[in-house]
Amino acid sequence: MNRRSRVLRRIAAAAALAAVVLAPRTSLAQDSLATGPLTLGDAARLASRQSASALEAQSRTDAADARIAQRRADLLPDLSATASQNGRTYNSATFGFSFPGGFFDPNGSIIGPANTYDLRAHLSQTLVNVAAIKRVGSAKTAAEASRSDADNVAELAALRAASAYIRTQRGKALIVARSADSVLADSLLSIANDQLKAGVGVALDVTRAQSQAASVRAQLIASRAEYDRQRVDLVRSLNLPVGTPITLADSLGSLPVADTLPNEQQALALALDRRPDVRALREQLLATQQGVSAIKAENIPSVDAFGDDGWSAKNGGSVLPTYTWGVQLTWAAFDGGRRQARVEEQVAAEREIDIRLKDLTEQTASDIRTAMLDLESAREQLAAARERLRLAEQEVAQSRDRFTAGVASNADVITASFSLNSSRSDFVDALASYQAARIELAHAEGSVTSLP
Repeated sequence: MNRRSRVLRRIAAAAALAAVVLAPRTSLAQDSLATGPLTLGDAARLASRQSASALEAQSRTDAADARIAQRRADLLPDLSATASQNGRTYNSATFGFSFPGGFFDPNGSIIGPANTYDLRAHLSQTLVNVAAIKRVGSAKTAAEASRSDADNVAELAALRAASAYIRTQRGKALIVARSADSVLADSLLSIANDQLKAGVGVALDVTRAQSQAASVRAQLIASRAEYDRQRVDLVRSLNLPVGTPITLADSLGSLPVADTLPNEQQALALALDRRPDVRALREQLLATQQGVSAIKAENIPSVDAFGDDGWSAKNGGSVLPTYTWGVQLTWAAFDGGRRQARVEEQVAAEREIDIRLKDLTEQTASDIRTAMLDLESAREQLAAARERLRLAEQEVAQSRDRFTAGVASNADVITASFSLNSSRSDFVDALASYQAARIELAHAEGSVTSLP
């Protein structure tokens, strides 16, 4: 009776350990020495901010912003200053004409040197330039497109980090499942040894139990190794130094599982509004259209004002103030057809972007539909895996009772425990598949960084 109580306590401990896979948890505090727990959404947002690809994309956005300033400079005053000194001598024979009265030697003579000094400030200002104004607008739109492209890169980085997070949680859940299997295997081995010593068992039962325990122990070792690799992948996806300790705030079983699917039409509308890759192409198309308009506006006359003021002198003396000012009207009447060729080039680029935008719109609808199908399938598979796990646990309990009562060998218990082992793995995989499908739907909607 004492032996049976001890066995029952061990098996109850195994069941309690296996329940960890299902129980919501707020933190895996023993996983690492990280200062704060990391949720799924935290991992996605952290990767979107500091992954190498996101940082590179942000640099391209900064370059696009700098191009706005370059275009705007065409409309701002241009101020400069010069200081010069020069000297020159002349050959009178090179003037091309003769002075009457023999003023200069007909064979030529040196005149000079003439040394001059000049200190001057120069100012120019565009008064009217429609093309330059349109180029500024095009540069601003291109910068917005670059920002949307950077957002898309950040979303992809967030997707990689979120997927790595789920794989890490799956690895932890498998360790918990294999630990529960190990406790059950050790309990069965203990029962077999006790019965053999009491003369009511056979050596074959002990051998079966030892084989099962060795198998589960090998699975546990493999699960721990896989979990460690997944943690390395998660740290890498966050662009953190290898070896950085992290704490996962969630367990696989604590993440939400919805009872119903989202509305597909609402999800598609949200995707077309929020997906950064769609926004990027729309803004690229607008920037190209504005570029065409800017090129055509170059045919509109431009008006510029200019002036300079300073002092000039000769041979160190006669220092006098001088200035120049003027207003200039420029009309690029004909440039050999270069402007028209540039317009045609931009129009061709506009057609290309428009085709890509239409294709991406259709792809977005396809992504939403596929994500919905995957999510529904994962939800059904999860329900089936949960039911199979329940039945496997029931089978183990029933076969355990028969073995404890001495009416059957441990072969039935071991067979049932292998089925439970497989059911636990399938249930963990189903949970991971569901969460992966949920992340893919968020990616299709362009909202990975909005995950909780």
